[in-house]
Amino acid sequence: MNVAQLLSALRQETKRRAYIRRLDVLDLSQNLIKIRLYLSPSLFVQVYRNAHFDTTNLVLIHNEQRIYARDQVNGIWHRHTATNPHKHDTSAEGRRPVNLSEFLDEVEAVLAAMGLP
Repeated sequence: MNVAQLLSALRQETKRRAYIRRLDVLDLSQNLIKIRLYLSPSLFVQVYRNAHFDTTNLVLIHNEQRIYARDQVNGIWHRHTATNPHKHDTSAEGRRPVNLSEFLDEVEAVLAAMGLP
């Protein structure tokens, strides 16, 4: 997905998911995007894509700590599970590519399991 497509998907998901309170663009160029989707002041999803290096980071952050993530580096995906967010999960499920909508569905499941808004 290129940066323009990702930005469009982010705007659509923000409209579709009522719990996303705010979309903040932190960095944007032809090959790079960094955006935060705020759910509360201390809870947000950060989305980063660098098309030049084929790198994607989708991260759920609470109180300045990663609690769940999916990352793509050089086209290869891994996951940081909610039960062990500092470890790279390279299992078949961890390596499975996800799109933005799928990741946000996973975020909803993580938040529900943790009792977070």
